[in-house]
Amino acid sequence: MILAPSLLSADFLHLEQEIEKINASEADWLHLDVMDGVFVPNISMGFPVMRHVAKTSVKPLDTHLMIVDPQKFITQFRDIGVQSLSVHYEACNNLHRTLVQIKEAGMKAGVVLNPHSPVELLADILEEADIVLLMSVDPGFSGQKFIPHAYDKVRRLRKMIDQNGLNTLIEVDGGMNLERGKLMVEAGADVLVAGNAIFKADDPIEMIKQLKLL
Repeated sequence: MILAPSLLSADFLHLEQEIEKINASEADWLHLDVMDGVFVPNISMGFPVMRHVAKTSVKPLDTHLMIVDPQKFITQFRDIGVQSLSVHYEACNNLHRTLVQIKEAGMKAGVVLNPHSPVELLADILEEADIVLLMSVDPGFSGQKFIPHAYDKVRRLRKMIDQNGLNTLIEVDGGMNLERGKLMVEAGADVLVAGNAIFKADDPIEMIKQLKLL
């Protein structure tokens, strides 16, 4: 199981120290949430902050774009060192072209589904996606209420991937903790994104170690 701590839940006043905790841990990736205040009702970090994050992090940067027109910024994310770039199905007029452009730029390409979007929407695009990120909360803010229907979505997506003989990774983001994470892994998830469970823990490095044992 791949674990990707979400930097959105970190203390931004001491961002370098927070990233160093992740560097010293067993986490696999560092998850970045990029919001524009249009696609979701929040604004997170821009390129100046992400450049510093990229310089500090020794973990691969797994980046989730919650923005309109994500195709406009593909090369900029590549240039700062992002390894995987995921865009929303709901935000792309031409999802196939966008995923191809991400891969041509040398990054892994991911597609994200909001809680209300069924996994069956991806039937004709699944083979182009290296990652499918399923939101188990409404996107835009950390610490939101977990939506249990996500378990069933993971199971259905796992079946679609296996039936087509694909290597697409299933990533889940939202409300992850030890209990829910275990159930998600059992349902078929490959990657867990955890924010508050890690950064609000008394010992974030120990919490990461426990999550990695799921």
